Amino acid sequence: MRPRARRFTASGHLIDSGLLTRALNLVLEAGADYEVVSFVMGRTRTDESSVELEVRADTEPALEALATRLVDLGLWDRAPGDVQLKPAPRDSCVPDDFYATTNRPTEVFLEGSWREVADMRMDGVIVVGGPGPRCRLIRDVRRGDPVVCTNRAVRIHPLFRDAEGEEFGFMASGVSSERSVSVAVRRVAEALAREKAAGSRVIVVAGPVVIHTGGGPALAALVRDGYVSGVLAGNALAVHDIEGALYGTSLGIDLATGLPAREGHRNHLRAINAVFRHGSIAAAVEAGEIRSGVMYELARAGVPYVLAGSLRDDGPLPETEMDMLKAQARYADMARGASIVIMLSTMLHSIATGNMLPAWVRTICVDINPAVVTKLADRGSGQAIGIVTDVGLFLRTLADALQR
Repeated sequence: MRPRARRFTASGHLIDSGLLTRALNLVLEAGADYEVVSFVMGRTRTDESSVELEVRADTEPALEALATRLVDLGLWDRAPGDVQLKPAPRDSCVPDDFYATTNRPTEVFLEGSWREVADMRMDGVIVVGGPGPRCRLIRDVRRGDPVVCTNRAVRIHPLFRDAEGEEFGFMASGVSSERSVSVAVRRVAEALAREKAAGSRVIVVAGPVVIHTGGGPALAALVRDGYVSGVLAGNALAVHDIEGALYGTSLGIDLATGLPAREGHRNHLRAINAVFRHGSIAAAVEAGEIRSGVMYELARAGVPYVLAGSLRDDGPLPETEMDMLKAQARYADMARGASIVIMLSTMLHSIATGNMLPAWVRTICVDINPAVVTKLADRGSGQAIGIVTDVGLFLRTLADALQR
């Protein structure tokens, strides 16, 4: 039987990143064979290398399966031809052989040239039309939309560490409880100061543990001092932040003493009631009822936020979006264009946000549980780096570093 063959090429820091080794191992593990047609190695640390491989397999299905894995790794067809497009059969439905996106920079070969895909995120599809190819969620596809199918004319660009990213080299191993928190905080503070000076967007994803651990005032200070461009959270963060501002407790625990307050279990309900009395958080701030806290500073500074609801929410607050599809869309809108996203002790909201981010957005996950950042990476947010510490301690130390 004559082997089937296709040629693939790749460029970048192929040696330092190990990409070339992984590609060759994939071919051999699949029971296929390869020939290096050409290879040009960069001479300096900043030079890119390039390679062209001919890959051979016994059957066309085996070659197609291997090609899928190679394209996902960062190789692409040497002579792809135009991308394959098929019309969506109905709203929120795509052809069975649709191409599922990653969160890395992606191009498709269209009308004789490689075209960049806009709005990249993982677990989407690519639709061609209007200004060009664009990533969409399946639910946003409409009948007749031309959908990219198979990965034969798709090019994914691997992300290689660049000079700008070296500041996070101290966290290159992803997550560790043995890393110096003070060093990590200093590097994050330096990055935030640069982003603020450049006018870039920093998004914070925060859970109620921020308030429980006494980190609320520090996060409020970051908002007040202009380091935060938007906040993504759930109903609980706002409820307990307002509870702290009104009654000095969080989930009924006195924030000053750490002891249960008398009838403290009522306080979060009283906080919700106070907001409803005014109609909104902003109105309660304007009326002078809420005079401190994260939500107070957000309202005062006009910094946007999104509160996504859940089944377990009390109230919820008037601003909480209880329609999950609308909440997802608002999260994605808020995250679009962010340069740094800081995730503070909220596994579910962090994973949800991570799914919306392109891989080039620097993502910092702070949690006492090292498994949280591992779960982020397992679900595709491989750019996430972890700081294992108490989130309240992290925020207080970060606010102090920025003030200095």
